[in-house]
Amino acid sequence: MDGICMVAKGASSMISRRFSVRRAPRFRAVCSLLLALACGVLQQAHAEAPAYYERYGLTPGSPSVDVGIQPLGYPAGVLTAVLRHDEILKTRLAELGQPLQTHPFQRGADMLTLFSDKRLEAGLLGDMPTLIAAAGGDVSIVGLAKQSPTAIVARDQTQVRGLAGKRIAYVEASSAHQTLLQGLSAAGLKEGDVRLVPLRVDDMPDALKRGEIDAFAAWEPAPSIALAANPANRIVFRGLSSDYFVVSKAFVRRSPAAVDALVTGYVRSIEWLRLSQKNIERAAHWAQADAESFAGRPSTLPVEKIVAITRRELLNVPSAPSIINNPKAPPPLLTEFEFLKRLNKLPADGDWSRVADALNNDLLPRVLTDPRRHETVRFDYRD
Repeated sequence: MDGICMVAKGASSMISRRFSVRRAPRFRAVCSLLLALACGVLQQAHAEAPAYYERYGLTPGSPSVDVGIQPLGYPAGVLTAVLRHDEILKTRLAELGQPLQTHPFQRGADMLTLFSDKRLEAGLLGDMPTLIAAAGGDVSIVGLAKQSPTAIVARDQTQVRGLAGKRIAYVEASSAHQTLLQGLSAAGLKEGDVRLVPLRVDDMPDALKRGEIDAFAAWEPAPSIALAANPANRIVFRGLSSDYFVVSKAFVRRSPAAVDALVTGYVRSIEWLRLSQKNIERAAHWAQADAESFAGRPSTLPVEKIVAITRRELLNVPSAPSIINNPKAPPPLLTEFEFLKRLNKLPADGDWSRVADALNNDLLPRVLTDPRRHETVRFDYRD
């Protein structure tokens, strides 16, 4: 929208130069007034436009099992690409009269309202949107889908404190947003000390290259793309973040058999990926195609990089898909919950007991303890 207004301003300037000096001031004033009105109308229309995901037509209580996916991030995009090609899962859900449907999202935060009003049955979320959904009592947290550093990448900077007053791109209410908050806090800065620029994660490397931003906070593959593009781009902060596979509590109550089938498909996906390098490469090609389709442009990240990210952030995590709960350490997500609660980034009525309840379920253990019955090691994936 700002681009439209900038073009209009340029056109106004060109036209005004064609009038006499005596008439130019009055003409420019009229142009400025018309331009302001036009931009206001355009921005109002943009603000009132339906969110992109409204075109999916999701409704509460629909027979399909609607799963939110994030094809622009890895390894989440790889995991859900495998899930989407699982013929065993699709057949089982079809037998139950609840066909599998997957829907791409730019960020996990876009799924939160749909979980709240029961229009999504499941999804992969970063730790911050997972906490928001769990604190609202909307989801059960099934298992781990990623564990890795999320990064703040800056141009011509080596420390976070050097970003004071700078433009930092971020995805609001994402795991990378949490990393940004952690990085700023560690450097003695607050959000108000920098210029936050909301941006799609796949647009960040190019925006940094063009000088439209000075840094960004993101998950893979954006940091890898930026680091490969310019040696002046550096990681100035890393924060450990996780993705989680979550299911709607309403879905658990309504369709336990379908929940079992979906959780089994999630476990089966990881088992199949761990089985061979060939499987990971095949899944990486699927994920790359999904990302290109959703973004509407070719991917700049080679398949071998997608494979490496998937290995490092998912398959090489020994516990995955299980979430480790060490009795000698704080419960999973508690430290993140307290940090975000302190910064007022969670719902005012959000309570830790709801998050603890979201973690306290047997959805994953009952599948893992009976692999033969649930067929977690029988595979049928098709292109």
